[in-house]
Amino acid sequence: MEIDAAASGAVLKRERVRDAILELVEERRPGDAIPSERTLCAELGVSRPTLRAAVDELVVAGLLVREHGRGMFVAAEKITQELVSDRRAFSLLQAAGAWTSRLLEVRTLPAGARVGRKLRMSPAARIHYVARLRLVDGVPMAIEYLHVPADLVSDLTSEELEQGDLYAHLAERHDVRVSEAVQSIEPTVVTRAEADLLDVPELSPALLFERLTTDTLGRPVEYVHSLYRGDRYRIVSRLTLGPRDQAPPPGQGHHPGIPPGDFTTKDPVTLSTRGVVQDGM
Repeated sequence: MEIDAAASGAVLKRERVRDAILELVEERRPGDAIPSERTLCAELGVSRPTLRAAVDELVVAGLLVREHGRGMFVAAEKITQELVSDRRAFSLLQAAGAWTSRLLEVRTLPAGARVGRKLRMSPAARIHYVARLRLVDGVPMAIEYLHVPADLVSDLTSEELEQGDLYAHLAERHDVRVSEAVQSIEPTVVTRAEADLLDVPELSPALLFERLTTDTLGRPVEYVHSLYRGDRYRIVSRLTLGPRDQAPPPGQGHHPGIPPGDFTTKDPVTLSTRGVVQDGM
């Protein structure tokens, strides 16, 4: 698949605008106003359509509220339910297919306030920022944005980012071994540029994954958010209601929202793809 440079550039620009607005949201309380579209366009140096695309996404995600004639406001806090078991660790079942990546952008830059808070580091500290298109058997499945502390991982090669298990590369080449992750999943829709990259219609449903991964020493290793095609994914929660005699065998393949590899979690949640079979979709 050949990546559309214009679509890629539009996605990356909207992503930067989205992060800037998210920082404004996180600095405020529910009900607080954020600057007008005209002010934000001037401050961020972007066009009105680019800004509106980012704002529309945050409105759909329930983080912003538009009020006609009044402006934009921080939405009320969401109710979050955690599915947790303290009996033992659970392994996420893995999805089938050959997973590869196409790099959209790789840069080393200051973390900034928002990502710095996520990774528990100074806003001036350096991170590796990676935007990549994730494919399974050559078909686009997700757009992924990674933020990795540069002082923890000195460099990331194109080979590490495009082929194989990123977590395995971190362990084998950088002596960083992931241990635990906290991940949230929300519904959203894709913009026109995202739709072009994912080869789906504009405003198609999608799943927004956000994850903070720590290593065996408790250090933040990676903050990542990913946009997965909603027509190819579903979420299944596996709830343990009592003890069992033996653990299920480990799965093979790729974790939806998580790079390929064997990754365990304390949350009894199974995430799976629909794979090649579309269940009528």
